[in-house]
Amino acid sequence: MEYNLNNYPNDYPNNANNNRREPPGKERGGFVSGLLTGVLLSLLAVCCVYSGIRFYRIYQERIENQAVQADNGGESLVNDMTMSKLQVIEETISKYYYQEDVDTQTLVDGMYDGVIAALGDPYSTYYTEADLSALMEQTEGIYYGIGAYVGMDTQTGLAHISGVIEDTPAQAAGLRDGDVIYMVDDKPMQGLELSEVVGNIKGVEGTLVHLTIYREGEKDYLEFDVERKKIESPTVTHEMYDGGIGYIQITEFDDVTVDQFTEAMAVLRGQGMKGLILDLRANPGGNLSAVVEIAQQLLPKGLIVYTEDRDGNRTEYSCDGTKRFDKPLVVLVNGYSASASEILAGAIKDYGIGKLIGTTTFGKGIVQRVISLSDGTALKLTVSSYFTPNGNNIHGIGVEPDEIYEFDGERYYDDGYDNQLEHAKEVVAGEIE
Repeated sequence: MEYNLNNYPNDYPNNANNNRREPPGKERGGFVSGLLTGVLLSLLAVCCVYSGIRFYRIYQERIENQAVQADNGGESLVNDMTMSKLQVIEETISKYYYQEDVDTQTLVDGMYDGVIAALGDPYSTYYTEADLSALMEQTEGIYYGIGAYVGMDTQTGLAHISGVIEDTPAQAAGLRDGDVIYMVDDKPMQGLELSEVVGNIKGVEGTLVHLTIYREGEKDYLEFDVERKKIESPTVTHEMYDGGIGYIQITEFDDVTVDQFTEAMAVLRGQGMKGLILDLRANPGGNLSAVVEIAQQLLPKGLIVYTEDRDGNRTEYSCDGTKRFDKPLVVLVNGYSASASEILAGAIKDYGIGKLIGTTTFGKGIVQRVISLSDGTALKLTVSSYFTPNGNNIHGIGVEPDEIYEFDGERYYDDGYDNQLEHAKEVVAGEIE
């Protein structure tokens, strides 16, 4: 017999005192109902426990995030207050600014750039997509420009010519090391980032760029019209002088520099090199990896350089010593020798395998890292300090040469006589057996 539970209320009146036995279907239904209720209550209890644990973890994460923000000096940059104020600023500009054609993307890029500029670090920069492309082009050693290296004086905030490549428009126009770039195409360069100054100088091949230059010793500004051309930057040049004295100049440490240096060393060795002059004057630096690979062709076994980040994490770069340079070596440096060039000069000095001649180097003992963002832009941030093998951090100090020997610029530009180079030849010649 089958039982339909819906029929039971009519057959069995509701009487609490009625002593009766429930029909088989009723008993089975009560058992199942109780079982289901028990299971549901158990699941509810488990859910309550899980939810409690989950809410506790969220609470803990929120407390930890607040603690991190407190350690970093305050709340996150992106919050309701800053977003609200940014909207007010945008509305105020739209309502009151005297020019109507304000480019929104320019304002957005300026906002991002301003956040990085607020760090107060002249070496940290926000790169737009165009800026990043130009940077990659530069490190590859090929670009469209005038053939001059441009550096930035962090004290004055002014860009200057830190080196001129031979047989380029810059050399033909008469630009010199140390020329301060006052204006580009009649646009003042004061207050701009180095990448912005370089971006104004570069341009379409065959076009002219007008430079207004301040040169020490001149009574007035100098004006130059320089044609832009495709520049394949020879970061390494070499020459053999009388007496078996080899000469290698490294103007920058780019991706192409290691192979160029290796080739120059091979050529000079093949010509019977007995001693070497390594010219790092006006070398603004470049890739850490490039200078490490070059140092591995010169230094004895041991540490080349090490870096430390803000948490004290240390990264070491070493040399196996199999290619140690064992002949007389002089390294020429000056106040424009910076960053990677100081790593190489500092290591050579610490190991005592060469003599540094010239003037104290620039003093940039910090390392930057380019961090790409998902939208094609990037940040260049200072991420660590570097130390010479003896543990010296030269940031703001520079590498002191073994012999101070000032450069005679007047004689060089008047007669083409490089007094520092000629003195280096004498020193190497005196050490050749």
